[in-house]
Amino acid sequence: MTRSIDRNLKRFNEIVRGRIRKDLRKYINHGEMLGRKGRETVSIPVPNIDIPHFRHGKKNSGGTGQGEGDVGQPIGRGQDDGEGTGEAGSEPGAHIREVEVSLDELAQMLADELELPNIVPKGQDAIRSQKDKYTTISRVGPDSLRHFRRTYKEALKRQIASGSYNPSRPVIIPTAEDERYRSWKTVMEPQANAAIIYIMDVSGSMTDDQKEIVRIESFWIDTWLKSQYDGIERRYVVHDAVAHEVDEDTFYRVRESGGTRISSAYVKAAQIIARDFPPNDWNIYCFQFSDGDNWGEDNRDCLKVLIEHLLPVSNLFCYGQVESPYGSGDFIKELRRLIDAHENLVLSEIESKEAIYESIKVFLGKGK
Repeated sequence: MTRSIDRNLKRFNEIVRGRIRKDLRKYINHGEMLGRKGRETVSIPVPNIDIPHFRHGKKNSGGTGQGEGDVGQPIGRGQDDGEGTGEAGSEPGAHIREVEVSLDELAQMLADELELPNIVPKGQDAIRSQKDKYTTISRVGPDSLRHFRRTYKEALKRQIASGSYNPSRPVIIPTAEDERYRSWKTVMEPQANAAIIYIMDVSGSMTDDQKEIVRIESFWIDTWLKSQYDGIERRYVVHDAVAHEVDEDTFYRVRESGGTRISSAYVKAAQIIARDFPPNDWNIYCFQFSDGDNWGEDNRDCLKVLIEHLLPVSNLFCYGQVESPYGSGDFIKELRRLIDAHENLVLSEIESKEAIYESIKVFLGKGK
């Protein structure tokens, strides 16, 4: 029997998730969901409902019925919702409630909001894994796997067959021979794996604001691809005039300066793929973020490596150009020359955080 408090909790969770879906665009663009990221869930700030209440002013201080006033003039002492300054006060402040949402739920919300198609992976039959599935019923097993409904049905059938069942007093008592247990069967399943290679320009023209955009967009890309594949492997490449493979923490925190040679990052990405991810077995995704500033003579080498080594093995090669006050923004013009010949090359211009939403849709909207 469902308790009233359980129904209320379920209803509350539905309301909260409805609010998250409604404001998903805001969360995507500004990164509120990234506050505390766990392995399977994230904490999302959801404002409390503001319950209307009366506020009384000081005695003989004027107000309604005590002199002239204007329409809409507030009555009573003001209440500042911002952060306090100075000495400690006695007034309550605004509170933000955090709720936990699973990454699977986030992925589904993202798919519904952006109308993302499911990805059709390649190489599904190349890698197979063993999985145990509870698909059968056994007469023996531990108590924790007892199948109550099947046990009850066996006891009922036995009592009806033996004539001991009394419809006016339907008491069903299972015996040892009635016990049924859930049992597993080991099956071989195709396993689709994805390799994600993130490439970021960390030269002097990339500011902290641009890196924040990369961090937010990468989180949502990860969330969606995790929902589409059994296994995800990530590699991170940063570059100025020289490229380096780094860990995730370094990728988001490193600060560099100097010039830019994008071809060094392309060569490093091709080396990582050759070393770790055979293209026949892996679905390979490359996401590059840059302000579009590159050493002019390097553009020819970039296109050569891209055409010969990266585009032929990638499900998608996504280039996101983040607008910077210092970058020239010319590199995307070079890549546009390849669009017609390479369907797996996707380009996006990210002018600000508000453009992250559309950029994700451009990158993932093809279902590859």
